[in-house]
Amino acid sequence: GGSVKTGKMPEGEKTRQCKQEEEQQQKEEEREGLIEFYGSYQELFQFFCSNTTIHGAIRLVCSKKNKMKTAFWSVLFFLTFGLMYWQFGILYREYFSYPVNLNLNLNSDRLTFPAVTLCTLNPYRYSAIRKKLDELDQITHQTLLDLYDYNMSLAQSDWSTLSTRKRSSRSLLHHVQRHPLRRQKRDNLVNLPENSPSVDKNDWKIGFVLCSENNKDCFHQAYSSGVDAVREWYSFHYINILAQMPDAKALDESDFENFIYACRFNEATCDKANYTHFHHPLYGNCYTFNDNSSSLWTSSLPGINNGLSLVVRTEQNDFIPLLSTVTGARVMVHDQNEPAFMDDGGFNVRPGIETSISMRKEMTMRLGGSYSDCTEDGSDVPVQNLYSSRYTEQVCIRSCFQLNMVERCGCAYYFYPLPAGAEYCDYTKHVAWGYCYYKLLAEFKADVLGCFHKCRKPCKMTEYQLSAGYSRWPSAVSEDWVFYMLSQQNKYNITSKRNGVAKVNIFFEEWNYKTNGESPAFTVVTLLSQLGNQWSLWFGSSVLSVMELAELILDFIAITFILALRWFRSRQQLSPPGSPPNSHNNTAFQDEAPGLSAPHRFTVEAVVTMLPSYNSLEPRGPSRDGEVGHE
Repeated sequence: GGSVKTGKMPEGEKTRQCKQEEEQQQKEEEREGLIEFYGSYQELFQFFCSNTTIHGAIRLVCSKKNKMKTAFWSVLFFLTFGLMYWQFGILYREYFSYPVNLNLNLNSDRLTFPAVTLCTLNPYRYSAIRKKLDELDQITHQTLLDLYDYNMSLAQSDWSTLSTRKRSSRSLLHHVQRHPLRRQKRDNLVNLPENSPSVDKNDWKIGFVLCSENNKDCFHQAYSSGVDAVREWYSFHYINILAQMPDAKALDESDFENFIYACRFNEATCDKANYTHFHHPLYGNCYTFNDNSSSLWTSSLPGINNGLSLVVRTEQNDFIPLLSTVTGARVMVHDQNEPAFMDDGGFNVRPGIETSISMRKEMTMRLGGSYSDCTEDGSDVPVQNLYSSRYTEQVCIRSCFQLNMVERCGCAYYFYPLPAGAEYCDYTKHVAWGYCYYKLLAEFKADVLGCFHKCRKPCKMTEYQLSAGYSRWPSAVSEDWVFYMLSQQNKYNITSKRNGVAKVNIFFEEWNYKTNGESPAFTVVTLLSQLGNQWSLWFGSSVLSVMELAELILDFIAITFILALRWFRSRQQLSPPGSPPNSHNNTAFQDEAPGLSAPHRFTVEAVVTMLPSYNSLEPRGPSRDGEVGHE
């Protein structure tokens, strides 16, 4: 066979062909824009499903010729997507509920001994108010005689001086008659006339009448127990007498040596530097031990020999028998720099008994902020602290009541600290303060005043769990020499020996103390881990898949904006009158005609490759012939 010999291409033709290819490539590069978007939503979705790292998304486009499979995987994909975000909602709800973990720690360290307050339970008939108290006793005697036919035993000196005090007692008698102690029937609460026949005492309710300043509104403060009614009525008038004293120091008649016979801590004798004194209207003289923050007692070992031991006088000689009906002493254990609220946490010590009180210390530290409604120091509580102590919940509650008392009644309750610029309630100056007080007290107990809601718990609290044991003291075989020593050293001359003295021991039961702390149960790290677990469970993907999903959303918004802009520009070009119809189509951006003046002109300086027609739903092919560029 013959052979065909191929000649070489001329050098000039070859160079010209290379130049044409370079020019063609340069034109294509010039036509390619800096940023390109997809021509349709279908193209965007197809590219996402084909290239994303989310498992299962490829199934939405790979089986487009099988519509049943496409529909099945579409439903499954969006159902899985919804279930995942339902789980996300549960996780977010748990996170924003701010749960906490309770941490229990057992600590072993030297323990600071708490403050101990001891009261005599014997309100003293102070010399500054003795005269008015005698008058009140005489009025009470006559009241008990009228109501119960009870002849109260009074000293002969009181009877002999009664006639000489008629003028001075007229003012007190007037105020007592304004708040008389009366009896009522239990069934219909109708006042009994004085000349009514005798009624069975079980059918009585005893109380006293309180009226407003103009006497238009009155109510009966009634009690089912006559003892409670008489004590409350007597205490009401007793408070008014105390409030009339211009200086509270006139009531300071402490007699520490005659009340505390012996005081020892850690086998060392106590002295006056270890206690402070204050007067309580109902509990008498009170002494607080270990309240000096400069030299606090500490316990290195538990046990009765390493605590506080007191021998106290509990003589049954009530100076005001109508006010105090209990004999013995009242003791309370509390933290330093906290007031002793004897009504809340104290308990009584029996005469002739050795009371041993063992303590266990427990500290509670709560998380503040969003985790609990506690306060660090009370500065964020909308109630002024009237006590010269640190914030506690009871301090806040009593301060709240006192402030409402001053605002509503115009005076302050005598049992609580006096606010600045106020004065204590006294019916010689504030005639209807009793009516206002008992009305306000009912609202306070029902939390109408909102004090229990305003006063939050402190974030850090120290509590002492107490348990008490009792034994006879002194014993029958040792009481003779014990009382003899007390009589020689402390001038103890009580006839009824056992009922006049008691012993109190307060000590730590164990060296360890418990700390209850809180820590966040659901942190940000835990939240992110749980969200990642759910995302991996339902889609088997990672954080990059989340970024791909975010990119899909941004591309969707960008395409929507560009297509809307193209539609808006095409509408502008068709709007001027006289312009030929269909002068522009919406398949691509085109330059405006030179002679056409539009009200808003878009000038594009960069070379941008225009988008395909948004009417096209077909995927973009390899050819770019249908694209038209703008300059």
